Amino acid sequence: MLTGKQKRHLRSLAHHLKPIFQVGKGSTNDHLIRHIEEAIESRELIKVSVLNNCMDDPREIGAELAERTGSELAQVIGKTIVLYKESRDHKQIELPR
Repeated sequence: MLTGKQKRHLRSLAHHLKPIFQVGKGSTNDHLIRHIEEAIESRELIKVSVLNNCMDDPREIGAELAERTGSELAQVIGKTIVLYKESRDHKQIELPR
């Protein structure tokens, strides 16, 4: 579980990132989850955008993605989701205490 200070730190790091995945009309599926798991292992911090044609709530999608990928939901702002998971092999981000 991330503290408020850690979430602020991650949000500042994610500010300059571009979303690398998009959730569309089909919402989430196993294929998307697998790709997010692979990307988050190598990058630790990723952004996912929710397209306008997706009828699901971005907060619900963010919670589902975090749960299914084993990551932490750092932020949902508008239709953008920020996910974080500490990498086992490619650790790059040092979180404040």
